[in-house]
Amino acid sequence: MDLTLKIWRQANSQAKGKMVEYKVSNVSPDSSFFEMLDVLNQNLIEKGEDPVAFDHDCREGICGTCSLYINGRAHGPDSGITTCQLHMRKFKDGDTIYIEPWRAKPFPIIKDLIVNRGAFDEIIQAGGFVSVNTGGVPDANAIPIPKPDADLAMDAAACIGCGACVATCKNASAMLFVAAKVSQFAHLPQGKVEASIRVQRMVAKMDELGFGNCSNTYACEAECPKEISVSHIAKMNREFLFAKVAAQANEK
Repeated sequence: MDLTLKIWRQANSQAKGKMVEYKVSNVSPDSSFFEMLDVLNQNLIEKGEDPVAFDHDCREGICGTCSLYINGRAHGPDSGITTCQLHMRKFKDGDTIYIEPWRAKPFPIIKDLIVNRGAFDEIIQAGGFVSVNTGGVPDANAIPIPKPDADLAMDAAACIGCGACVATCKNASAMLFVAAKVSQFAHLPQGKVEASIRVQRMVAKMDELGFGNCSNTYACEAECPKEISVSHIAKMNREFLFAKVAAQANEK
């Protein structure tokens, strides 16, 4: 396959970026998208040029760092996968491929295709955990949890924090990410102790960091590589309203 790549290049967070065109030849349809970029970078290095910076780690769809906007879609023209799981057979010989970083104010560009997603870390630090103050860790098999609740918690916990939900939302909302992190604890007894303060702190931090409101277009669910349902957003909203009502009642 011979391809034309139009890639966002930006030297640093302060520099002005632009789309730069590159040509790659003899790309195997069975290669992954990142293997194709590896070939491009090898060619650039051999020419003495600066390689394209992009984030990656596991290349197995686990870590969530491989976040790219490809031809107008988060993670590219396939569903239920991360960018590292995208294969070149999804494209045609002679195609022009546009490759950009996430576009969201809370995710500032570091260089080229790499963005700083530390905002997600701050949201987790605000309450996305079970505190050590909730007691010791009992044997998991000793905790009776209904299977529907366990399944919902596991579905929510599948979130890898890639940011596709934010990148694809017209309001750059982080509601699906926050909802997944709230919901994975809200369905389990271990998370009940801190449920009220958790959801309030995480939502407050999300708003503080500049993420937008939910657009209700379900674009986040459609582009989520783990196919996390927007029903978790409804669960988070219920948890949040319950926490607010309970807080107001306690004040009285």
